[in-house]
Amino acid sequence: MNNWLNRLERKYGRYGIPNLTNILVAGQILVLAIELFVDRTISFWLGLSRSLLLQGQVWRVISFIFIPFSGGSILSVVLGIYFTWFIGTALEREWGDFRFNLYVLLGMAGAWLACLLTGSADTYCLSLSLLLAFAMLYPELQVLLFFVIPLKVKYFGIFAAALWVFSFLSMGMLGKLNYLLCMLGFLLFFGPQAWHNIRAWVRREQWKRKNRR
Repeated sequence: MNNWLNRLERKYGRYGIPNLTNILVAGQILVLAIELFVDRTISFWLGLSRSLLLQGQVWRVISFIFIPFSGGSILSVVLGIYFTWFIGTALEREWGDFRFNLYVLLGMAGAWLACLLTGSADTYCLSLSLLLAFAMLYPELQVLLFFVIPLKVKYFGIFAAALWVFSFLSMGMLGKLNYLLCMLGFLLFFGPQAWHNIRAWVRREQWKRKNRR
């Protein structure tokens, strides 16, 4: 995977968009402000929808990423935007502009495919893929949950991944396909490493149980 990324970066690295996270976050703040103070239906006009795309509303292939993920309250939206900025800027520093751009683009491409095949897609899995990438790169980094409770990033990642798996297992086949495609960036960047880590954990647990007997 790294060899493939290195070749792409050597060939196309100059086309990377700098400060992409700031662009995403600025767009999400703007959309949130419009939704709160101007037009509560703004997300409808920006979101991914197969039927509306086929009617010619092609701006949706870009505009959907500016819809902040909602957890049910304004506070959760604001925290989500903040964590998008915090995580995104860290990934940009770690990977550089091109690799971060590619990671986001793969997530967007997965959402496009999911939309065309299942009818719709949103930014949930794209936001989750950023968090999981951050957890894979900085598992021992400690952050403040709700700006008060110290917690290592790996536990954020485990909790978020568990919620994703629970949702995935409770869906029908189209929902499962949607969720998998929207995680395309994470699966391509980290799939082999994540699988290796899971197998290593399973072997450790098996060894522990065997030695307890």
